[in-house]
Amino acid sequence: MIVAPSVLSADFGNLARDVKAICEAGCDLVHVDVMDGHFVPNMTIGPVVVSAIAKAATKPLDIHLMVENNTFFVDLYAPLKPGYITFHLEEEKNPHRLVQYIRSLGIKAGVVLNPHTPAEAVEYLLSDLDMVLVMSVNPGFGGQKFIPTVVEKIKRLKELRDKINPACLIEIDGGVTDNNIEMLRDAGVDVCVAGSYVFKHKSFEKAIESLKV
Repeated sequence: MIVAPSVLSADFGNLARDVKAICEAGCDLVHVDVMDGHFVPNMTIGPVVVSAIAKAATKPLDIHLMVENNTFFVDLYAPLKPGYITFHLEEEKNPHRLVQYIRSLGIKAGVVLNPHTPAEAVEYLLSDLDMVLVMSVNPGFGGQKFIPTVVEKIKRLKELRDKINPACLIEIDGGVTDNNIEMLRDAGVDVCVAGSYVFKHKSFEKAIESLKV
């Protein structure tokens, strides 16, 4: 399992310290939630803070856009050379074009599905995707409870992925802990985002290790 702790749950008074610590503790990606207060009813961090995260991180950034006007934000964060940029399918009128644009910048591209959006919504995009991020909570806030019906959607997504583009990763975000990680792996998840579970744990290293199943 590829582990991507979400810095949304980090101590923002000691952000560089926490980012360095999760990288040293063995994470694979650093998940960065960008919210604009429009697509979701919350605002998080802008380019100055994300730039500081990029400087502190020794692992690639996994930037998750929860915004309107996706292309604007892609252009804002592309200079930081993140490993991945993912955007919500529900918000983008021309997803295929945006995927191609992100990849043309040398960044891996993915789309995000809200809990209510079916796996079939990405079927005709899968051949061009590097990642599909499945939300297992409603986007906008950390610390929410896992929505169990998402597991069947992941299984269906895995069927489509294996048929169309086996190299595409399936990522999950929301309510991930050591209690459900094996179930998620068995359903087809390759990458897990964990915020509260990692950053509230007494040991970042033990928390990350417990998710690498």
